[in-house]
Amino acid sequence: MNDLTPRQIVEQLDRYIIGQQQAKRAVAIALRNRWRRQQVAPELRDEIAPKNIIMIGPTGVGKTEIARRLARLARAPFIKVEASKFTEVGYVGRDVESMIRDLLELAILMVKEEEAQKVRAKAEAVAEERLLDLLLPGEAHRFDETAAAEPGSTREKLRKLLREGRLDDRFVELETQEAQTPTMEIFTPQGSEQLGFNIKEMFGNLFPKKTRRQRVRVAEARELLIQTEADKLVDMDQVRQMARERTEQSGIVFIDEIDKIASREGVHGPEVSREGVQRDILPIVEGSTVNTKHGPVKTDHILFIAAGAFHVSKPSDLIPELQGRFPIRVELENLGEEEFIRILSEPRNALIRQYTALLETEGIDLIFEDDAIAEIARTAALVNDRTENIGARRLHTVMEKLLEDISFDAPEMQENQLTIDASYVREKLTDIVQDEDLSRYIL
Repeated sequence: MNDLTPRQIVEQLDRYIIGQQQAKRAVAIALRNRWRRQQVAPELRDEIAPKNIIMIGPTGVGKTEIARRLARLARAPFIKVEASKFTEVGYVGRDVESMIRDLLELAILMVKEEEAQKVRAKAEAVAEERLLDLLLPGEAHRFDETAAAEPGSTREKLRKLLREGRLDDRFVELETQEAQTPTMEIFTPQGSEQLGFNIKEMFGNLFPKKTRRQRVRVAEARELLIQTEADKLVDMDQVRQMARERTEQSGIVFIDEIDKIASREGVHGPEVSREGVQRDILPIVEGSTVNTKHGPVKTDHILFIAAGAFHVSKPSDLIPELQGRFPIRVELENLGEEEFIRILSEPRNALIRQYTALLETEGIDLIFEDDAIAEIARTAALVNDRTENIGARRLHTVMEKLLEDISFDAPEMQENQLTIDASYVREKLTDIVQDEDLSRYIL
């Protein structure tokens, strides 16, 4: 991330997302500003807050995908939440602070995986010796890290076979320990995750550990032993500390459907609760401390990206304080026929490539002519115009309907190569597209 300029970030996003240059530029600048902030003198660094972004655009135009790809690019903790799932404090449902707790849990998993990779070589060495002990149960000397192995010994011959993978299909008996903690179901009040109430931690040492023997293949046993040894070598206190820092400094929270909690003027009833959720979100976006079972997390420098279609409400319907916390507004354009043609063929994860790869597993080489791709794009755009506009997601429904027969008959097909042209597309889809009532249900 440190080496990527805004232009390079946009180029990386272009590999997966078609169009929406304005949105890509906005998130690229936001990401680069994080790096710039780290280079600023410490006394000013804490004063520089991230400029949160609000994306406005209909469904299926790339709002979520831009944020998700950005997080992968930055190798940052990322969580997507839906604003409509939260309820005001005092009501039954999830409180808004849970988004930060979930973000921290993801960061812990991320950091733990990275730390496990650092000690993997050592864990593999220990796991190999333990595996040799299992394969040679009657051997006089058990694993001793200080003892030098004799080159001609049975153990060394077995080690050579093990490394070559020639013992992978053999079975060994592996002992695993499980704590005998009774199962309890406790219904706690909303938001009580922060209390760190964990039955296993409280009573885990009071009950004896149960040893269970399981018979597994050598290949599977190796991975289980490597995982066990890596867990022993990783310092979880350090992992939690690093995860908290990463969450605070580089965490990204994507709040989808923010338009669903916008209050419209002159409307009463559930609108009060919607405004309550906005007021609950406000302090987290402004910067506050959220208590979690792994320690307090400050939200001052977490980047928040909100998104919504705003079909019924407008961004100005959000409470003024919340509007002020999303200073960058980006409007995403509707996708049309030209964009659909590019979406089908250009990105690394293009739909045409996905379906071609799926059918290759059945020994079928699926070829799409250019006129077929154009016809698929035209059909998707036409159905979007006539019915509900769901953007690029319409391509999924059209492609599924188009390839339904081929996907069903693929295992019994004699042909090794199938070519899809415009006439085949029209043959499969024209009747449905022309019947508006039918297309509402099928496409």
